[in-house]
Amino acid sequence: MTDPTSPKRGIDLLRDPRLNKGTAFTIEQRRELGIEGLLPDVVSSHDTQLHRAELHLASLATDMERYVYFSDLQERNEDLFYRVLMHDPVKYMPIVYTPTVGAACQQYGRWYRRPKGLWVSRNHRGRIAEVLRNWHVKDVRFVVVTDGERILGLGDQGAQGMGIPIGKLALYTACAGVPPQMALPITLDVGTNNRELLDDPFYIGVRKERLTGEEYDSFLEEFVTAVQEVFPEATIQWEDFANQNAVPLLERYRNRVCSFNDDIQGTAAVGVAGILAALRLKDEQLADQRMLFFGAGSAGIGIADLLTLVMVQDGLTLDEARRRCWLFDSKGLVQSSRTGLGDQKGRYAHDHVEVTDLAEAVRQIKATVIIGTSTIPRSFTRDVVDAMMANTPRPLIFPFSNPTSKAECTAEEAYQWTNGAAIFASGSPFDPVTVNGKRMYASQGNNVLIFPAMGLAVLAARPTHLPDEAFAVSARALAAMATKEDFAIGLIYPPLRTIRETQMHIAATVATWLWDTGLAREERPADIASYVRNLAWRPNV
Repeated sequence: MTDPTSPKRGIDLLRDPRLNKGTAFTIEQRRELGIEGLLPDVVSSHDTQLHRAELHLASLATDMERYVYFSDLQERNEDLFYRVLMHDPVKYMPIVYTPTVGAACQQYGRWYRRPKGLWVSRNHRGRIAEVLRNWHVKDVRFVVVTDGERILGLGDQGAQGMGIPIGKLALYTACAGVPPQMALPITLDVGTNNRELLDDPFYIGVRKERLTGEEYDSFLEEFVTAVQEVFPEATIQWEDFANQNAVPLLERYRNRVCSFNDDIQGTAAVGVAGILAALRLKDEQLADQRMLFFGAGSAGIGIADLLTLVMVQDGLTLDEARRRCWLFDSKGLVQSSRTGLGDQKGRYAHDHVEVTDLAEAVRQIKATVIIGTSTIPRSFTRDVVDAMMANTPRPLIFPFSNPTSKAECTAEEAYQWTNGAAIFASGSPFDPVTVNGKRMYASQGNNVLIFPAMGLAVLAARPTHLPDEAFAVSARALAAMATKEDFAIGLIYPPLRTIRETQMHIAATVATWLWDTGLAREERPADIASYVRNLAWRPNV
């Protein structure tokens, strides 16, 4: 959006993506700002600009080409970038973020153009605060940071993981109106263990193996301290850290700074919301279910932890709640006779015989819900799905692994194998499926249903920290928004075309909870819903 108080004029103004409106500048503005002649003489309406951009996107052959076009558009005209993205989120979010962003990260060094964030390198140790001060905006409220070690289901992408925080923050703005100027994408370049990248002449990161142990911990400590010093109002979102670092980082900093891990807490909130909404559809109780998590990393255990919290809030004891959650990892069903499990897996290790076959585990524990966070494609086989059907007439089948190529099963498989009885949600998008003449849609349990709203709630209330209970609030709020009409076509989440309204509702609900619990530092407004809605940024219209 053009800032009339900006000192920039002429070509410098047109090269600033936050000030540039392209051919939408009026004749009077062109004279005042010294840009006459620097643009073609036509004055375009916002609708014309939008239509031109969409025609160009439609002319491109692949989603990767469309991703690069969106990246270029964001670099030259931020207002138009968000107008296009917000005009049709169902069509464009899969291009700007998952699944296309995974391929973009893999190729990042080959098409890199201009900086949209900061790379904080291991070579900056001792000077990280100085590097952060090079960012041109001083009032940063949201930092999305990755070290690139576990990008989606693609593994270590090193410094090329920058596509993830850039994409996440674009969705903060497009879906919930978090002002883009308050957002800062950061990649911590601690090295990479990906030999292909280390040997790639176009790799853009430090060509050393990753920092580990005390060196890694001290680097992260300096980073967090520097963020607090340079951007004291900033919330930190941890993104795509490997399991061995994700949980310790969340625990170390969750009460010290306002921070959260979207892969753990955001995924958990979306997963829990999907289960709660599906049980509304089935008219069943959470306490009567048996949940099996295929993949016992931070995402799967995060969903189990939040489910446990919700069940305890609903009246079960902690032990009763945990006994309804089972884990299945690379060695099979997690049971109490196994050694070396650690605290995370150990709290869901129950007395049971050894089971190494997933379908047999489904049969033996009588699972009614199965959630995949394994990144093992097609691991929910026909045998697994048939076993689920034997336990319940309408099984919950949630292959949550990203990108689409890593999903544990497809929507077509789940619906066809169950004759349309499955209640399905996936992490990445799938096309609709026709079963017995009925068109069934695939719910996408994407974290975008939660994290932008959390950002807007944080902007509104300025909490001291974000406890897990805030994500339980967001999960219940999201679950309550699915309608009978949604259920009738297979959806357990509100459709993505209504994402803006969904985020406004969740943000207001979470912000209210933050004020009610005394965590907010901002003065409480008389009408929280209106206050939150008025904070939300929109493109210049």
